[in-house]
Order: sequence, then structure tokens, then C-alpha cells
Amino acid sequence: MKDYYQVLGVSRGASDQEIKQAYRKLARKYHPDINPGDKQAEARFKEINEAYEVLSDKEKREKYDRFGSDWKRYEQAGPGVDFSGADFSDIFETLFGAGRGGRGGGFNIRMDGQDIEQPVEITLEEAFSGTQRTLQFANPNGTPRTITVKIPAGIDSGNRVRVPGEGAPGLNGGKRGDLYLVVGIQPHPRFERKGDDLFVKVEVPFFTLLLGGQVAVPTLAGKTITLTIPEQTQNGRTFRLSGQGMPKPHAHHRGDLYVTVNAVLPTRLTPRERELYEELRRIKEGQPA
Repeated sequence: MKDYYQVLGVSRGASDQEIKQAYRKLARKYHPDINPGDKQAEARFKEINEAYEVLSDKEKREKYDRFGSDWKRYEQAGPGVDFSGADFSDIFETLFGAGRGGRGGGFNIRMDGQDIEQPVEITLEEAFSGTQRTLQFANPNGTPRTITVKIPAGIDSGNRVRVPGEGAPGLNGGKRGDLYLVVGIQPHPRFERKGDDLFVKVEVPFFTLLLGGQVAVPTLAGKTITLTIPEQTQNGRTFRLSGQGMPKPHAHHRGDLYVTVNAVLPTRLTPRERELYEELRRIKEGQPA
């Protein structure tokens, strides 16, 4: 069974514009004029066009989303067949002359429903601590269905959360498909994530870097950690705080937090301060005080 969304490399919630852009990119790549004599590229090009023909057409896409790879059978039933609010067994009976009661020679086909992907965005804080999302879907008969899905701590962008039995309905008694939440994590204004590690920049007074001291470092948990700065620390140095990064799913330890210190130079010097700095410069340059 071909997954047209997978063929074009888009999610099931992709917009018409996203589908068009994906098609154009792939069509250019696999066009026979670009790949003369390449049978695999030619087959891929035909597959891409087949997927775009369905997903770019609103009515065809709706049938495909509902009935999966058998959407053409339902389309061939003709315009006189109304599927809205219908029972799937009745639809099968209309198309194939078979029903639950055995009409049409007792023909009875069960078909499992399609899996569905649903994109969802969360913050980096939510990825750190875990969160949940409440989603609402429409049943085949039009009634709403609400579910709450837990998203585990430590999840990363592109990861999927499987919700069994919440996908597309099956046909003629077939089981529902599964729902997959495809997680995207919003950029954070201060922290950067790389795998299970976190990176943050902290401004430190010039005197603290020169003479040593302590500085408060923020964490995604909402607390601060005291970092000891050795004397004569160079601007831009990075410190590693073990176990202060992202939690690892299904594990009992965390990644690390990397802290880069940036010097903050003094401003608005008083005459006395300037005098002392000039004296210090002369000392460092080996000039008489």
C-alpha cells in the first residue's frame, strides 16, 4: 500500500502549498529529462505524480484520508452514493453487494483503518518536564471525540508518540488504525538543545573572570545553579555541568548543561576608577607606575 504523504515527504496535516512545493522539488529531481535512461528515477517520477494527483485534489484527498488505498473503489461507486454519516459496513454493501447480514452471497471483508499523523508543537520547557495535549476529532457519524495524550519528558523534535486505536476507523469490523503525534519543539530564546545536552550563555562581570568568584546559572527546571569561576578565566570559556541537561526517555539520567561565560566590561568609569585602570595597564605593560 502506497502512502502518498510519505511519497511526497509531507505530513498528513500538510497545507496545499506545502504539498505543491514538495511535489515541485521532487519532480525536478526525478524528471526523466534530468535522469535519462534511469528506470528507477522514471518509476519514482510516476509515483510522485500519482501522489500529487490525489493530494492536490480536495475531493480525492478527502476520500484517500478516509479510505486509504481503497479510495478509488469508493470513488467508482459514483456520485449517487453518499458516504457522510454512513456506517462502513453499509458502504461496503453498496460497493460490493455484501453486508453484515450476508447479502450478496455472504461476502464479508474486514479492513483495518489507516494510521494518522498529527503534528503538535511544544516548548522546550515542556519537552524537559513532559506535558500533554488534548485533541478533538470527528467520528464518522460527525460526533466529536476528545482524547488527552501524554508527551514524555525528554522527547525531541521529530519523535512520534503513538496512541493505539485512535487513527482512522476500520471497515466492516476492522480495527482502527493508530494515531501518531509528530512532535516539534519551538526555539528557545536562551537555551539551545543538541541531543540530550543544553547550551546557555551567561554574562559575567569582568572582575569575576579576572579575580574569580561565583555566578548564577539558569536551568530549564526554573532553578539556578551556582557556578564557581576560577581566577583569570578567559572570555568565552565553556563549563560543563554534568547531569543538568535534558532527561533521557526511559532512562534514569540526564544530559549535560554547557555554560559559556561572556565578559561584561565596566562602563561609566569615575575619575578614580579610570586612574586605577591606567595604573594597572602601565603595570601590565612594564612601565613605571
